[in-house]
Amino acid sequence: MKKIFMTSQKIGEIATIFPKATDIFMAYEIDFCCGGDRPLATALKEQNINASEILKKLHDAYEKYEALQNKEIDWTKATLSELIDYIVGKHHTFMRDELPTTGQLLNKILKVHYVDHGETLSKLHKLFNQLKSEIEEHLIKEEELLFPLIKEYEKNPSKDVLEKVFKIMKETEDEHDNAGDVLKEMRRITCQYQAPSGGCNSFVRTYEKLQAIEADLFQHIHLENNILFQRLDQEKS
Repeated sequence: MKKIFMTSQKIGEIATIFPKATDIFMAYEIDFCCGGDRPLATALKEQNINASEILKKLHDAYEKYEALQNKEIDWTKATLSELIDYIVGKHHTFMRDELPTTGQLLNKILKVHYVDHGETLSKLHKLFNQLKSEIEEHLIKEEELLFPLIKEYEKNPSKDVLEKVFKIMKETEDEHDNAGDVLKEMRRITCQYQAPSGGCNSFVRTYEKLQAIEADLFQHIHLENNILFQRLDQEKS
């Protein structure tokens, strides 16, 4: 069922119902943290933002979110191209949407909470930016090299193309391992993403987004390592 958002709702209430609304609020510089107890209409009036425009973006984003809650698909029976298209459409798109906004939030809480939590947040900032850089390159490698080769092999199987696939597969598997190590360290230094007492809404939201990135990346890696790559390994025989 489509979720209906109204300008009479409090900004914080909308963000609680639909966490990705915070991305839209950030784009319009609407304060959902300290100003989260205000009705959305108040912020829109103060900043001269068109209400219909914001509501449309909220509703469109929510519908997109609902559409991604796909029914379970047996990817062991789908074509390799179908699985690849799903990984790109869901997981690559997710990362390209979430990494920049999460980075902005992390920069914000680093600045606001540096005095009290600077040591942890500084380490987290470095680890996140390492992860972000590696993931961004990883997505490009998959889209420009690995996935086109796999699709080419599926259409016209050849030993030469398969050897090229395996070479890049090994590189991407190593990158998966590296990303997993960084995620484990991020989780460790944040005490399982538990925001400290006194942490503002932005602090809590940043940790939620980092957990979402972790969960999505693990699912992404599962689909590749345990299904896509395993199916290609079977082609060796």
